[in-house]
Amino acid sequence: MTMLAEPHSEQVGVEPLLELDTVSRVYGTGDATVYALRDVSLRIMPGDFVSIVGPSGSGKSTMLGLLGCLDIPTSGTIIVGGKTVTGLDDAERTEVRGRTIGFVFQQFHLIPHLDAVGNVETALLYRGLSRAERRLRAMNALESVGLGLRQDHRPVQLSGGEQQRVALARALVTEPKILLADEPTGALDSQNAEKVMELLTNLQSPERAVVIVTHAADVADAAYRKVSMRDGRIVSDVTRVR
Repeated sequence: MTMLAEPHSEQVGVEPLLELDTVSRVYGTGDATVYALRDVSLRIMPGDFVSIVGPSGSGKSTMLGLLGCLDIPTSGTIIVGGKTVTGLDDAERTEVRGRTIGFVFQQFHLIPHLDAVGNVETALLYRGLSRAERRLRAMNALESVGLGLRQDHRPVQLSGGEQQRVALARALVTEPKILLADEPTGALDSQNAEKVMELLTNLQSPERAVVIVTHAADVADAAYRKVSMRDGRIVSDVTRVR
């Protein structure tokens, strides 16, 4: 069945959670100059569920790094939650990330000697919470991804899909307004990929935005808004008619 789509439009009067304004990212100089992004503008709104797609080298991973304040642009402006982050130092950008953004990556980045609940707790270490409160929040986050009974298992005792769900719980335990996922199903078999995508889909809320970078067509189609990139530019931004 053909998916009906139309150019993306935004709700009037709603402030974006994330905004790129004519952002470029350039690497190298002279003959070695590479334009990873060229004058890209993008607004991520509350309630958005967005996939960013494109061939290798299109700039989608560079864009995700900028959206997540992991990198700084060569030119242009980035605004997160109404705050201009362009020009902030590393410590200030880290503070913005920790307060606003959760990350899920293709590789799980779990600490091998910690159990599942301990890995989730690491996201709360600098929040000024008591150990008991950290533990309670981490356990609740694991419950939310269906791993309440696996909380005392270390990564080596978990399947790939379970490890990715632990990573998702770690991203969610800080209650971020923005969840950024870079190829979240890339290291999973089809059954576990489906479970992770079901969880990501269920995370949609009027207050939170979910942004996924992916090569997988089925993952991209799960999002109702699709941003397509090529050669460092956005070539289309469409919303599925629901």
